[in-house]
Amino acid sequence: MDTDHTGLRERKKQQTRIALSWAAIRLTVERGFDNVRIEDIAAEAGVSTRTFSNYFGSKGEAIVARHHDRARAIAAELRARPAGEPIWDAITHAALEGFALGEPVPDGQAATQDWIEGLRLMVAEPTLQGEFQKAGAAAEAEFALAVAERTGTDAARDVYPRLVAGVVGAAINVVTQQWLVADPRPSLEDVLRDVFGRLAAGLPEPR
Repeated sequence: MDTDHTGLRERKKQQTRIALSWAAIRLTVERGFDNVRIEDIAAEAGVSTRTFSNYFGSKGEAIVARHHDRARAIAAELRARPAGEPIWDAITHAALEGFALGEPVPDGQAATQDWIEGLRLMVAEPTLQGEFQKAGAAAEAEFALAVAERTGTDAARDVYPRLVAGVVGAAINVVTQQWLVADPRPSLEDVLRDVFGRLAAGLPEPR
């Protein structure tokens, strides 16, 4: 019974964390980063500012949390892929599962041009760059561990897992950026398959 209560409590905490992150993203896209307060985010998510502070130290952390969650989901999925699967096939499938957390459009909102433009501005916001870099570094470290486990290498000493993790981190950023600028806009899955397919093929020159 205690285990059930603990599991329920952890799920509720995760749901609150996700709600706060989506609220931060939604309000920032709609209003601009400088026009959003922590009080606004908490109210949008239906919690107190004290609750917000229990999860995040700043609105920037809240915004970037979904980026970090996606990267962690990809690492977890890679660990779950069949052992004999080729590494780039496994990574592609893991990335597809990670992006199943949702396209960068919360609550089923249509990807209108205003929303896309606001999302572009948010991603380019100078104040957020440090947060994105921290989240990216943490994600790469975790992903390197997953690659090392899969390939029998050492994430601290060997080049391969760290190199793959760095490439995957860069690829994920390219997927998001390409989705934001493409016209007409494809699905994230199509962009992801294109990007990771190129990596699996050894990045041949375009013809």
